[in-house]
Amino acid sequence: MPRALVVGAGLNGLGVIRSLARAGVAVDLAGADPGAPGMSSRYGRKHRLSSSHGTALKEDLLRIAEREGWQGEARPVLFLTEEESVASLRRDQTDLHGAFRFTLPHPAVLEKLMHKEGFRELAEAAGSPIPATRQIREGEELDAAKDLRYPIVLKPGRRDAAYSARFRKAYRVESYAELETLCHQIRPVLDDLVVQEWIEGRDSDIYFCLQYRSRKGKHLSFTGRKLRSWPPGVGGTASCTAAPDVAEELDHLTSDFFTATGVVGLASMEFKRDARSGVFMMVEPTVGRTDYQEEVSTLNGINIPYAAYLLELGLDIPEFRQSVRPVVWRDSRADRQSAAMTGQSVDLNGARVMDALWRRDDPGPKIAELQTRIKTRANRYLERLRRSGKAHT
Repeated sequence: MPRALVVGAGLNGLGVIRSLARAGVAVDLAGADPGAPGMSSRYGRKHRLSSSHGTALKEDLLRIAEREGWQGEARPVLFLTEEESVASLRRDQTDLHGAFRFTLPHPAVLEKLMHKEGFRELAEAAGSPIPATRQIREGEELDAAKDLRYPIVLKPGRRDAAYSARFRKAYRVESYAELETLCHQIRPVLDDLVVQEWIEGRDSDIYFCLQYRSRKGKHLSFTGRKLRSWPPGVGGTASCTAAPDVAEELDHLTSDFFTATGVVGLASMEFKRDARSGVFMMVEPTVGRTDYQEEVSTLNGINIPYAAYLLELGLDIPEFRQSVRPVVWRDSRADRQSAAMTGQSVDLNGARVMDALWRRDDPGPKIAELQTRIKTRANRYLERLRRSGKAHT
């Protein structure tokens, strides 16, 4: 059987290699950061990348394929786990198909869905439920946000490294004056912003539908919901679990949108249920890659990475059975911070919890994280001593 190659060694990639390896798939992991969690896992042969994006990524992948002799029937199934990787490879699909098996949407579809304004256009054309959204590119266009109902959310229109290094993933904005101030700070770094009406509700009102969609029309879905986010309200997933009670509705909404837009391969949709109306609103799609919390599907009995692997090989997928008792996937550090900030208990009411890093049969990622934290604290302590010594002299 061909191998699988997972690109990206963060928590996302770690969950994917665990999902594949435990299903009996021979797996490789390629990452640019040697300190990333997946690089310390017992699972998978490791490959170093010079970069996880740009032209260097394609060159590195082809170099690995040539070294390993991956061609013809030996081509591995390729899994991307980072948005920057998808953006870099979306126009190089033909070059890579000689060395890897993978399915991505058409480059034009990817480009649209990887930009929040493009997603708005496609969602409105498909009649999908989304909150009122406005794009802000030039200074005079800021007035377009005046007719929105505040509070609103301010986000970058596209993923940008310079923005991510200085600003939050998103901002809740209470007034037009606050929006003007934030835009003034952000625009020198990124002049491509989107504002969207805030959907009332808690972090536990955020849901997601993870899918793999084959070109032959087959697809597998898993529906879950967040329990906490970090930072609260506007951040990424800190903890999440299965949501079987709304699976049929969200699978229907997700599938209708992805079918209408021609999305194939790995994809997911995030929703938030409006606390005022109870209506699910689409918030953001993920296309061409696994989701940050993709492993929660496997922990609950629906191994989407394994299904993707089999379908890429033209094989049938087994009948997956979802766990009767839901399992929680938790990034423990982020979850503790979120609970502390919101005044919640860290305890999840006796739920079955699986830590994103720590596993008894795969302790390396957690041990590596603890070593890094100890080293960082020691260096900070030594730096304080050095500065204190200088101050006294």
